[in-house]
Parts: sequence; structure tokens; C-alpha cells
Amino acid sequence: MERINLLKLAVLTAAGAAGSTLHALFGGWTPDFATLLIFMAIDFATGILLAGIFKKSNKTETGALESHAGWKGLARKCMVLLYVMIANRLDLSLGTDYIRTAVIIGFMLNELLSITENAGLMGVPIPDVIKKAIELLRNKDTETHTSEENQEEPEQQESESEEETTDNEDSDK
Repeated sequence: MERINLLKLAVLTAAGAAGSTLHALFGGWTPDFATLLIFMAIDFATGILLAGIFKKSNKTETGALESHAGWKGLARKCMVLLYVMIANRLDLSLGTDYIRTAVIIGFMLNELLSITENAGLMGVPIPDVIKKAIELLRNKDTETHTSEENQEEPEQQESESEEETTDNEDSDK
């Protein structure tokens, strides 16, 4: 019996230490942080339902459930939490209290959009205003990626032409 109590004490101590460390790293258990975690869980669950039951996931070629896509989703969610941790540390370093909140609100909106998209793919009727807003955001994201790719291409062409010029100069010698 004594041994069980010691084991119980050790487990509870470790859990308490881990909890207090996470509390300090993420800036506490605030309503906005709790809401972000809830949205993240709902998004992940609706993504699993979308792929597993409806077979309409846009994350896989077949639309079906794939472990690789699930792991990628979890990795992204971990990155979101790292951003919250970084924002908390910035707030502490700068003596402010709004950077973490702004980051959390931004990611909450992103999760909410993803939940709404999942619901739409499941057949839940989405109001036209929300559909247009999602489409607008999706198009802006596509435009941003396209312009970034176009900016990279001239740089690659310039470096290739510089290499050709150097090669031609070397062959002339």
C-alpha cells in the first residue's frame, strides 16, 4: 500500500510540474487560449469525419482518411501552439499584453474557417455570405502564393544567366 501511495505521489507531482511548465510557457489558461484549443480539436475532429465517413477530404487524392494527412494536421496544430508560446514570450519581453491575444485571435479565425469549410464539404448548408468570404480568402491566399512564385522565378533566371555568363567567360579563356 505504501508503494502505491509513493507511485501515486510521483505521478501527481510529475503531472503538476508538467502542467505548471505549460501554464508558464503559454501564458496561462485564459478563455481565448481555451477557445483556440477547442476550435483546434473541433477542426481536427471534423477533418477526421470528413475523410473517414464522407470521403471528401481535400487533403488526400482519394478524399479518404490517410494517416499521413492526419499527422501533417497535428504537426500544423503544434506549430500554432509554438506561435502562441513565442507570442507569449514576446509579450513578456516587451512588457505588453496584446501580442499573444492577437496571435490567438488570428489562429481562432483560421480554425473557424477550416471548420466551416469542413461543414460545407459534409453538406451542411452554409450561408452565401460566408461562402463568399471563404472564397475571397482562398483567392487571396492563391494570389499571394502565385506572386511569391513569380518573384522567385526571375531570381532563378538571373542566377542561371550569371552562371552561363561565367561559363562563357571561362571557355573564352
